[in-house]
Amino acid sequence: MLSEWIEYSLAGDRATERGRVPGGHYRLLGPGLLELTPDVPAESARACVLSVGIHGNETAPIELLGECLARLEAGLMRLGAPVLVVLGNLEAIRRAERYVDTNLNRLFRRDIDATGMEPDRARELMAAVDAFHARHAGPSRRGSPLHYDLHTAIRDSRYPRFVVSPFAETAVSPEQWRWFAAAGIQAVLHQHRHSWTFSHYSKHYHGAQAFTLELGRALPFGHNDLAALAPMGRLLESLVAGREPPTGDPERMAFFRVEHELMREAEAFRLCFPDDTPNFTEFAPGTLLAEDARAGDTRVGERPLRVVFPNARVELGARAALLVSPAPAPEA
Repeated sequence: MLSEWIEYSLAGDRATERGRVPGGHYRLLGPGLLELTPDVPAESARACVLSVGIHGNETAPIELLGECLARLEAGLMRLGAPVLVVLGNLEAIRRAERYVDTNLNRLFRRDIDATGMEPDRARELMAAVDAFHARHAGPSRRGSPLHYDLHTAIRDSRYPRFVVSPFAETAVSPEQWRWFAAAGIQAVLHQHRHSWTFSHYSKHYHGAQAFTLELGRALPFGHNDLAALAPMGRLLESLVAGREPPTGDPERMAFFRVEHELMREAEAFRLCFPDDTPNFTEFAPGTLLAEDARAGDTRVGERPLRVVFPNARVELGARAALLVSPAPAPEA
């Protein structure tokens, strides 16, 4: 059943709610919510949330996770850790759109009072994560819980595979950088303030080792190069099996920190560079980056800055780009 779970979820079909997998069992908690529980957690097991499809047009992570579930069901690996699998914005995935009414990945805060399909889904996903961590917070859990929220970017990038580390009091375990280096991650971006993304939710409220992983460019189903993501697939399989993942040298990765969030404040707003500018493109001091009828012009200051996630078509009051600068690699 696991190999078809994603298809069942998107079709709205009923599926077998409980069943066995090699090493444990599965349980369907609700639409797009699957919990895997091992019979006996492995020595290196971590309680882990793996989420995909928070943006509906980002299909490579959905296919990658689907391959992992199919391998588990086929007996090519055994379940060794408790895992919550989240298929995020179901209706946006069906429509092959980033979102339906509003960006789901800005709504993960407990005091949210907005109404609508995406706010309701955010509340449902937060409740599922809370309950999962409550069930697996006992002595069987090894180390901090994990949450990897898998995405793809809407544009090309100087570093096609990169990680966003959310801002929170929880320190990043050095092993995470070693795991990411072996998984083909090329860059790391440290957030500078609370961002209310799904990964930030787990880090802020649950002290999890939580990250947003950008795994290439957003493409339709069937057009993704999963071979390039094979190292990441091995990391996911290690987590599901409760094994220590492969490690690499973090010095292979470039590290950045956010210096400024560029917000869209007015209808009359534009970014002053081409729409196809890749993520991590560098701009020289004095360069005009944006014009906003309310907030005024934004220019690069005395030091060069790079742009990440530029998008002039965001909602009013939303982030239109991150401006970042190089940061030293943390000790690993």
